[in-house]
Amino acid sequence: MDKKAFLTPFEQLVGRTAEARAGLVGIPLVQRALSGEVTREEYLAFLAQAYHHVKHTVPLLMACGARLPERLDWLREAVARYIEEEIGHELWILDDIAAAGGDPEAVRRAGPAPATELMVAYAYDQIQRNNPAGFFGMVYVLEGTSVNLAHRAAAAIQQRLGLPETAFRYLTSHGSVDQEHIRFLEDLIDRLDDADDQAAVTHAAGMFFRLYGDVFRSIAH
Repeated sequence: MDKKAFLTPFEQLVGRTAEARAGLVGIPLVQRALSGEVTREEYLAFLAQAYHHVKHTVPLLMACGARLPERLDWLREAVARYIEEEIGHELWILDDIAAAGGDPEAVRRAGPAPATELMVAYAYDQIQRNNPAGFFGMVYVLEGTSVNLAHRAAAAIQQRLGLPETAFRYLTSHGSVDQEHIRFLEDLIDRLDDADDQAAVTHAAGMFFRLYGDVFRSIAH
C-alpha cells in the first residue's frame, strides 16, 4: 500500500519540497551565516533585502484574502490573523539596520535587488493569475526558514561581529513567532481538501525556495 496515502497534506508538502529546501540551506552564504562567518556588510545587505520583501507581506495577504474563492472562505480568518501579526515587521528591520551601523533611509530609497523584486512579483502573480491559496507556499518557505535558521544565525553572527542584541530583533523575534505560525500553517494546509489547492501550495513552495535562494545568492555577489 502506498505510504503517501497515510501522509497529511502538510507532510506531503514537506516531503515534496525537501530537495528544494536542502538547496536553499546549502547555499554558501546561508552556511556561512549559520557559522557566523559573514561580514557586517553582508548582514546589512541581508537586512536590506529582507526589508524590501517583508514590507509586501501585509499587502500580499490583503490581496490573497480578496481573491480567495467562496469554497475557501474559511481561509479569510487565517489571513486576517496573519495580517494582524505581521503589521510593522518591516520597521523592525529598519531598526536593526540602524543598530548595526547601517542607514535605514538609504535602504528605503535604494529599492530591492532584482532577485528580491522578482520574488515579490511572483508572489503577486501567484495570487492574481493562478491560485491565491498558493501564496501559503511562500508563507511556508519564509516562516519555515526562519524557524530552522534564524536563531542559529543570529547568535552566531552576533558573537562574530560583536553587534548589540538590538541589531537582531527581526531574526530573533521572527524565529520564535514563526514557530507558532508553522503549527498554525500546518493545521491550515491540512484543511485544504482540494487537490488543486494542495498542488498550488506545493508548486509555489518549490518556486519560492528557488527564488528566496536567489536573494541569498545575489547578496553573496
